[in-house]
Order: sequence, then structure tokens, then C-alpha cells
Amino acid sequence: MGIVGNLNTQQFQSFNSQGFLVMESFASPEEIEAMRKRMDELLQDFDPTTTASIFSTKNQLTSEYFYESAEKISFFFEEKAFDDNRNLKQSKELSINKVGHALHEIDPVFKEFSCSEKVSSLLFSLGYKRPVIIQSMYIFKQPGIGGEVSPHQDNSFLYTEPKTCTGLWLALEDATVVNGCLWAIPESQKNGLVRRFIRGEDGVYFDRPSPSYDQKDFVPIEVKAGSLVVIHGDLIHQSFENQSPNSRHAYSWHVVDTDGCKWAEDNWIKRKVEPEPLYAS
Repeated sequence: MGIVGNLNTQQFQSFNSQGFLVMESFASPEEIEAMRKRMDELLQDFDPTTTASIFSTKNQLTSEYFYESAEKISFFFEEKAFDDNRNLKQSKELSINKVGHALHEIDPVFKEFSCSEKVSSLLFSLGYKRPVIIQSMYIFKQPGIGGEVSPHQDNSFLYTEPKTCTGLWLALEDATVVNGCLWAIPESQKNGLVRRFIRGEDGVYFDRPSPSYDQKDFVPIEVKAGSLVVIHGDLIHQSFENQSPNSRHAYSWHVVDTDGCKWAEDNWIKRKVEPEPLYAS
């Protein structure tokens, strides 16, 4: 059968045409269980009184906690997790939006999967020369309160010259239109980057307003647990609120190339890309 991450010609052409590719059964049940169990352990050790940082794609974070998360394992709550008195409405396990952004560097379980042979094989199949993971996050999409992620392009946040960002989104549970699966506009990557997310002296901001999108142009990407969605850096994609009683856990990480590419100094992540790639060619 060969390495799971190797792309055949049809898959490569489909990715370049549509801007995304679904690879079913990319992660084994054992790998999924290991990541979910490890996240349970991280949550058990997390003291929610140490931070009340909320993640929202509509109200961008500017706190040092957010900035420092680029090199740590940090916890961000759902907008709807708190009552009017800033107390959690339910347990911390059902209130967290995501954990990021350096799981792939710090935690051995997530690092092992992120840097596995099948992932490196996939990236080299896509044409990467010296790929480096620049951020990673565990996304919960909590039952009933899992927040919306507005339409965006990954290259907006993780910009290199030339553009090289690819998003890897692994379903740890079945993702459906009911519990907040990904939606994308096929072939939208062919129109290029529409705006950038910049970190300046006064915080982070977009350099121009978001275009208006027709929701009829989006298609749902419903996948089974273990499926990997490969996302072109210029693909417009989003997800809606989870109003169902079921969670939609996912692990997502983003990769850029360091071969002949320059990391933009005004990206929200200020650290420099590692001089040595995490994958061996």
C-alpha cells in the first residue's frame, strides 16, 4: 500500500484544482485515541483561574498571553463559556475553544504525529523542500457553544514570500454540517490572497476589510474521524457554530517552506522560523 501520506497524481491534481483534499483514514484509531487522551491530561492539569483568555475570529486577541502562545501550550475559552459575572457556566472541559499554538514542539504525543513519516511524505508530495511547522492547535468545537470561524485564508496569518502556507486539519471526531464541519469555496485559492493579518505596535489587525462572500459558494467538507483535510493557504474556508449536543474535536497544524522563502516580520508570530526543518527529506 505504501506510505499513507504519498499523494498520487489524481490527488495532487485535485488539490491544485479545488484548493483542498480529503485523505480518509489518515490517522489510525490508536493515534486518535492517543491525542485525545493526552489532551484530556493537559486539561486536567490546567487551572482555569490563571487565565480567562477568549478566542474569537471576530474580536482579535492582543494580549501577551495570546502572543506568547506561539511558543507555549496555552488555553483559550469559548466566547459563550462565561456568565455575566465572568464565571464559567460549565466545566472547563466543556468551555475551552482551543489549545495552542506549540503542541507540535512541546508535547511528545502531538510532536510524534505532526512529524511522522506519513506527514513528511505528504508535504514532499506537495513540493515542499524544507517544511517547518509554524503553529498547531487542538480545536474542541464544544457542544452548543462551539464558536463560528469566519471566512479566511491561512496565508493571511502565516505569510511568507513567496506564499507557502498549507493547513493540515485532522478530524478526531466525525465532522458534519450539524456539529460544525469545515466549509470551503472550491477553487477560491486561484484568486490569490485578499488581505493580511498584521501585528503592529498597537496590536494585530487586518490590512483591509473582509470581502463579502456568497454562502451559496461554500461547500461542506463532512469527514469521518481520522480523515485529514489538506488546505491550500489561499483557500477561503470557514466553519459555523456547533449548535448540536455533540463535540467536533480536531487537531490542526500549519506548515511553511523555508527553502527560498522569507518569513514576514509583521506576522502575528514574531519568532523566526526554525533554521532546521522538523522533517527530514
